[in-house]
Amino acid sequence: MTDDEIRAWIDNASYEELLKKWRFALAGDPFFLRPMGDYYSRVMARRRKEVGPEEASSASKRIGLER
Repeated sequence: MTDDEIRAWIDNASYEELLKKWRFALAGDPFFLRPMGDYYSRVMARRRKEVGPEEASSASKRIGLER
């Protein structure tokens, strides 16, 4: 994927989708390499704030810790 495609995916992803990718990405995933990784974390923090702590916690539980 190009940086533009990655940015578009990030911009259109829900908090749960962002969290799932964050949690299960392999080392070296281009979504988390600079500068894209910085952008990802800013968008994810903004989405978490938008959904609130209760929904963020629920999303985390739905995703789980194992793939």
